[in-house]
Amino acid sequence: MLLTIKDLSARLNIKPSTLYLWATQGKIPCRKIHGLIRFDPDAITAWLCAFEPGQPTAVPIVPPTRIATWTSSLKRRNVRSILSATGKL
Repeated sequence: MLLTIKDLSARLNIKPSTLYLWATQGKIPCRKIHGLIRFDPDAITAWLCAFEPGQPTAVPIVPPTRIATWTSSLKRRNVRSILSATGKL
């Protein structure tokens, strides 16, 4: 039997609005049936187990040097686009 927003929010002790947000962002496994959001209990259990310590995470680990290079590159692009938009480049 599939769970409703109300059922799952009570089980997880979170606001229904948070579940709606997570569902629209794809952060929680759900199904949309005739415009209604429903949750498979087995999929929710597996999703929750993925957050337990010792489980591999889906977030890749990026070395700090790559982050610094990426942000520096972004800053340069932003400065260039601002200067070109104002006609100063």
